[in-house]
Amino acid sequence: MAELVIRDADVVDGSGGDSYRADVVVDGGRIVSVVKEAAAAGCQRPVARRELDAEGLVLSPGFIDMHAHSDLALLRDPDHSAKAAQGVTLEVVGQDGLSYAPVDDRTLAEVRRAITGWNGAGDDVEIDWRSVGEYLDRLDRGIAVNAAYLIPQGTVRMLAMGWEDREATPRELDRMRELVADGMREGAVGMSSGLTYTPGMYAKDAELTELCRVVAEHGGYYCPHHRSYGAGAIEAYREMVDLTREAGCPLHLAHATMNFGVNEGRAPELLALLDKALDEGADISLDTYPYTPGCTTLAATLPSWAGEGGPQALLERLADDATAERVRHHMEVVGADGCHGVPVDWDTIEVSGVSDPALGDFVGRTVLESARLRGESPWTTARGLLLGDRLGTTILQHVGHEENVRAIMRHRVHTGGSDGILQGAKPHPRAYGTFPRYLGHYVRELGVLSLEECVAHLTSRPAARLRLPDRGLVREGYRADLVLFDPATVAAGSTFEAPRTLPTGIPHVLVDGRFVIEDGRRTDVLAGRAVRGNAR
Repeated sequence: MAELVIRDADVVDGSGGDSYRADVVVDGGRIVSVVKEAAAAGCQRPVARRELDAEGLVLSPGFIDMHAHSDLALLRDPDHSAKAAQGVTLEVVGQDGLSYAPVDDRTLAEVRRAITGWNGAGDDVEIDWRSVGEYLDRLDRGIAVNAAYLIPQGTVRMLAMGWEDREATPRELDRMRELVADGMREGAVGMSSGLTYTPGMYAKDAELTELCRVVAEHGGYYCPHHRSYGAGAIEAYREMVDLTREAGCPLHLAHATMNFGVNEGRAPELLALLDKALDEGADISLDTYPYTPGCTTLAATLPSWAGEGGPQALLERLADDATAERVRHHMEVVGADGCHGVPVDWDTIEVSGVSDPALGDFVGRTVLESARLRGESPWTTARGLLLGDRLGTTILQHVGHEENVRAIMRHRVHTGGSDGILQGAKPHPRAYGTFPRYLGHYVRELGVLSLEECVAHLTSRPAARLRLPDRGLVREGYRADLVLFDPATVAAGSTFEAPRTLPTGIPHVLVDGRFVIEDGRRTDVLAGRAVRGNAR
């Protein structure tokens, strides 16, 4: 007898087609049968050791978060309700070109310092791996939800040639190719870049193209945070399209937004660029989060030249008055490349978290607000934060446009990604709310997408990008990574004021056929494992 039958569910199967009523039988971590309209047909209904009445609930495939920053959170917090409670059953980590494998001891220390604002210092996680394969093995010991990994190009560059702003030598490029190939063979699904983050942003197109060729040879895809989401954004998108077509590598555009005042209403230009490339045969997909503000670290907004040499060199430059004045000029007058080529508006930069608790009064205020309270210039406040918090400050950037968000999420290659940073006292609510916000706000309340379309965006489309043959659909033989939600009540609970509030209307989530959320509560099940690209 099978383990579980989910009875009388309204199945939205991930294909984009119409929903249907069915009994779905789960056994051994797989969907073993889908019996449509069993009650209406009067046929014998399937039985199992456990029966779950799904009357009034939608059953869909588990949601795939195509852009997650849970690299350490998956290990630090076995509960991980931030994602499990949303119905996320698979996260893609290793994003934005910076993560914790492959590394050596020196590089690991530098990475931990550079992305403290994303993942914490990591002192509470035993980082006992150095290679991609070893990191995936660590995930296989048991995590809340499944995880796939992208090789971080910035970390690879750091490992091969440090933090220098120059072209790679032939020997260094060969070393980077080798590191990428090793990571792909060990199970990575592709490669990420952070081309507004040092040191990855120092790479020229020729270098990136060569690495993308290696990724393509191993069946992966390239996921860049490209060179600008502000001034020159369209050109930056075009650069990635052209680069990956030259390399013969599939392209997935990370958090594909059009931000800052210079891009208000310009989403149709981006979509026209992508449509032209798609019609010509390019393999492109993208992800977005359903919010207007962005989120990153305060240090990431600085000019790239200031970060050459690594975090300690950056701190030393900030401590020097003359150099700090040069940084201010680039930030406020020129438009730093770290701030997407747009002169900074300190009133749009809200501090969301600090590493040093003594600086907690800054959290929840913009840099401009804190500067006024302190009676000093915004740059003085920002500089003091960067130095005092040792670059560990996270921020929200209120620079997005709702019409752009809606236009992009309608696109034929759109998928969902939270870009969820779980650190800080007031993290971006997208970390806890992305997927129920799509279903509640943009489907039920606004009708931007139909329910069937939206579920396909969050399930089968990302599974296809990841080349996973048995995930992303409710089908016999597919893995039983499933979500049951109430379409009338599903909603994000998280807000900017209370960002860690869990969603409503998602009573059940299964990973590998096991309940990780049951009756709206987190169980103690750790059914998640690494999803390896070389084991498709």
